[in-house]
Amino acid sequence: INGTQFISAHAILVSEKFSNCLDNADIIGALSLEAYLGSSQPFDEELIKLRPHPGATLVAKKFRKFLKDSQFVESHKDCGRVQDPYSIRCVPQVHGASRDAFFHFNEVLLCELNSVTDNPIIFDEEKTISGGNFHGQPLALPLDYVGLAASEIGNISDRRTYLLLEGKWGLPAYLMKESGLNSGFMITQYSTAALASENKSMCFPASADSIPTSMGQEDHVSMGSISARKTLRIIDNLEKILAIELLCAAQAFDFRRPLKSSVIMEACHAYVRQKIPHLYEDVVLSEYISIALDI
Repeated sequence: INGTQFISAHAILVSEKFSNCLDNADIIGALSLEAYLGSSQPFDEELIKLRPHPGATLVAKKFRKFLKDSQFVESHKDCGRVQDPYSIRCVPQVHGASRDAFFHFNEVLLCELNSVTDNPIIFDEEKTISGGNFHGQPLALPLDYVGLAASEIGNISDRRTYLLLEGKWGLPAYLMKESGLNSGFMITQYSTAALASENKSMCFPASADSIPTSMGQEDHVSMGSISARKTLRIIDNLEKILAIELLCAAQAFDFRRPLKSSVIMEACHAYVRQKIPHLYEDVVLSEYISIALDI
């Protein structure tokens, strides 16, 4: 009659949705890196082995696969730019840290889903125990943690979108050739900035709060249901942030022709272009953002 069913149900949704976001963040980040003409050196295997966190190791390995045999990478191998901005250069460390948080979250969730959280618990006809298995703290803490991890993926995605729009390294301002006549993709970054900032405001851990009820009998509670619901809201916002980065990265990618990227990146870009055209003038972007969100 009393357990963590509500929190667990929401946590399952968190796990499924955030897993999808993490995978998409990697490939969208790689598309942005290519469009920005970022360096592949920060993903070097020897470099990553010097600080072998599991998440960073996995992300760097994926990027090496994504960028293999890319003409984009080769075209600027000896350019004068020594280091890319952090949002390009530190993707393994940032995306990887969020993955590590997600690994821990999934371990806790798996244990919880295979647990008995009722109270009281009836063992047999002669043994009934009132205990604390119902308490949501084991889920509340990692839910807050994974909410922070999701917010950080949105933060760094917003920064990459900004880089693509600022008109440097051969890209036109706001990703529009006639930027004096058109605002291009400028407003999209307003949206990512707003969503990323909203996510930051939801990162205060609900599990840090507690308020007594029931005449002091229930004097410490996890607030895990709040943790779960706000983490889902953070992830919903993250999906929109990543969709906008995808939209901008695909547009920026076009300006690097006739160079060819890797097989994987070309396939990713071609898939987007099947659904969203290159834009040459200002249009209402909400429809294309919705399409990118579905992608």
